[in-house]
Amino acid sequence: MGADDGQPVGTGFFASVDEVAGQLAAAGYLASTAVATTVFLADRLGKPLLVEGPAGVGKTELAKAVARVGAARLVRLQCYEGIDESRALYEWNHAKQLLRITAGREEGWDEARHDIFGEEFLLSRPLLTAIRGDEPTVLLIDETDKADVEVEGLLLEVLSDFQVTVPELGTIEATRRPFVLLTSNATRELSEALRRRCLFLHLDFPDAQLEQRIIQLKVPGLSEVLAASLVRVVNALRAMELRKAPSVAETIDWARTLLALGAEALDETVVHDSLGVILKHQEDIVRATRKLTLA
Repeated sequence: MGADDGQPVGTGFFASVDEVAGQLAAAGYLASTAVATTVFLADRLGKPLLVEGPAGVGKTELAKAVARVGAARLVRLQCYEGIDESRALYEWNHAKQLLRITAGREEGWDEARHDIFGEEFLLSRPLLTAIRGDEPTVLLIDETDKADVEVEGLLLEVLSDFQVTVPELGTIEATRRPFVLLTSNATRELSEALRRRCLFLHLDFPDAQLEQRIIQLKVPGLSEVLAASLVRVVNALRAMELRKAPSVAETIDWARTLLALGAEALDETVVHDSLGVILKHQEDIVRATRKLTLA
């Protein structure tokens, strides 16, 4: 189904915004109305979704939750400095090609040359794997801002037309469009060309009420009073000038720690003894220990 016939081109995971919120919650991800609306539009319009925000606010978890809801395969491209086409898209199995050439010496080079660039020798990497899949798929391009600028050019073809060109095989088009979610911690400004191809969602740290709901969902054994105290302390830590503010994932780890310790209240002793769970730099621990006061 094409984009020119006026019909939806999305994956069809969700029928409404309310369904997005409900199904994501059932999958363990509490989404605000803004998040649910943007996910619904990305799904309905078949547009990639660029999710930007600080580390640890649930960007990657959102992709995982969408995959769980859609009973879809999660294909993940983890970006890093120096990643290239062979790691993101495809490469040829050179060892297997060499064996084929060696075994077919008597056939001549022309015949062997055509054989070694067939499907049997193609190694699909995440982008090509997601494009070629005929089952529901969520393609997660994680920490896009860590990749070099040149990689964005590679993404443009994939995200514009959902197709990949392999010179030796031709153009491979998606028969079933994946739900694509890109994450960025904004350590590098992404190109306008890439942004134009995506819907945009900024995820920040949740407000206190939502974070408490998240904690009680993820750590059901924690009392409501202790969860509220924990969120209050975490927000106080985030207000400090720390090298690394506590993420939502670290808040959940801290909640699990308190449960494991059998803590009934968040007093100064408990906080100071367990700060290493939520703060990962010594200077942050020193600053927090000096400044933190419990209400």
